[in-house]
Amino acid sequence: MSVESLKARIPDYAKDLKLNLGSLATEPSLSQQQRAGTFVAAALASRNAEVSAAIVGEFGAQLTPEALAAAKAAAAIMGMNNVYYRFTHQVGGDYANMPARLRMNIMARPGVEKADFELWSLAVSAVNGCAMCMESHEKVVRQAGMTQEQVQAAVRIAAVVHAVAAVLDGEDALAVAA
Repeated sequence: MSVESLKARIPDYAKDLKLNLGSLATEPSLSQQQRAGTFVAAALASRNAEVSAAIVGEFGAQLTPEALAAAKAAAAIMGMNNVYYRFTHQVGGDYANMPARLRMNIMARPGVEKADFELWSLAVSAVNGCAMCMESHEKVVRQAGMTQEQVQAAVRIAAVVHAVAAVLDGEDALAVAA
């Protein structure tokens, strides 16, 4: 499966997603590793098997085995962290001052440049809607020298990948119901 086959499945009413998916696949503000890892992490965070298979099939080949594992790890760890930290942020109280007591070793040694892993974590946090995590990861990547344009590009990738997953989930649900 490829991004082209994924684009072929996008219905006409979502043509903008198809166009955005195509243009973001060559987004020039990100390095190949940053772009490919963002696609992979966002696809896995979007929880659609077809999107994940197409994106990993296309962009996984652009990554070293270590970078592919790190992009997958960003999706995994942020899947946990986004729920936990969204809770502590939204509920307030003493929860934010309590130790999380959740293993997050991958954050310290992701196997790729820390800034790239943080960028992928930011993209996943955007998909999962965790404001606290988005703020934290955005601050780290900006301190590492990434520009606002690079941050925006990663979030645009996450937004489009997630929207494609949602559209295909909806279309599949309609097909089953018909």
